[in-house]
Amino acid sequence: MASTNHREAARELISSIDDAVANALLKGAVDLHVHSGPSTMPRQLDHMQATEEAAAAGMRGILFKDHHYSVAPFIPIMERLIGHLGVSMYSGLVLNNTVGGLNPFVVDAQLKMGAKLIWMPTAQSANHVRSSHGKTRLASNVKLRPSPMLTVVDSYGNLLDEVKQVLDSIAEFNAILSSGHLHVSEIWTLFEEAKKRGVKRLLVNHPMYGLHFTYEDIKGLAEFGALIEQSACLYIDSRFNVFSPQELKEHILAAGVAHSSIGSDLGQVDNPSPVEGMRQAIKLCLALGFSEDDVRLMVRDNPSKLVGLDVA
Repeated sequence: MASTNHREAARELISSIDDAVANALLKGAVDLHVHSGPSTMPRQLDHMQATEEAAAAGMRGILFKDHHYSVAPFIPIMERLIGHLGVSMYSGLVLNNTVGGLNPFVVDAQLKMGAKLIWMPTAQSANHVRSSHGKTRLASNVKLRPSPMLTVVDSYGNLLDEVKQVLDSIAEFNAILSSGHLHVSEIWTLFEEAKKRGVKRLLVNHPMYGLHFTYEDIKGLAEFGALIEQSACLYIDSRFNVFSPQELKEHILAAGVAHSSIGSDLGQVDNPSPVEGMRQAIKLCLALGFSEDDVRLMVRDNPSKLVGLDVA
């Protein structure tokens, strides 16, 4: 459950910053962690509504993430319908069992259909299942068929051959590789092999939540070249809040602003919208002492560079 004290502390700090300042910093922002629908999970808005709200806020881009299918093949259709809004739309594939798991053939096909990002397993990763002890926030509207837990390494800790094939495809298309919900020990093995195979875009999502990172791991992977994304929903006035404002500052500083980004990780029902989550995260960062330039790096420049958008 969300910590009431943490949420109250976040509310107080967020309310100390004027909306106009945050709204100005939202212009040009790129959110790489939007959970809109349709989905097997309860969502408050669909992909087009999420894009419309981002456009209204002056944002430059959003990336749709669903744990059980890829939105990438639908983006050309959405571009035809709402491309005039001027928001760059992206998606990718999460390698859970519901899309074939660690299947290089599925990855190859999705990259050829425009997928921008490949996430390692999330809800069905061995680390996620073991860490959540059967209590997960990734609950579906429908009961999904039980499936095996996924790991990218064998019993000796060596990367699986099929994962190496996936990495080769990611490198070929210069796509982004995300750590998903793997254990930090798996992530180090994965990213080291990824770099050897020519993968240039590395992303870590919410490292201190469920992935068993230390501050040294955050610092080390940032120096290794990964962008370290903090999920706004874990810190702001959200039912997913589990960290104090001070911990947000510590988590960002562990990587350094130059290697950090903020994604909303929002779209669930009974939570702030993705745009509102980004607005609150901006205000919280400012209240914690980060400069406007720092915030601009984390919500605009760094995620823009990761997806290949020019930064003015």
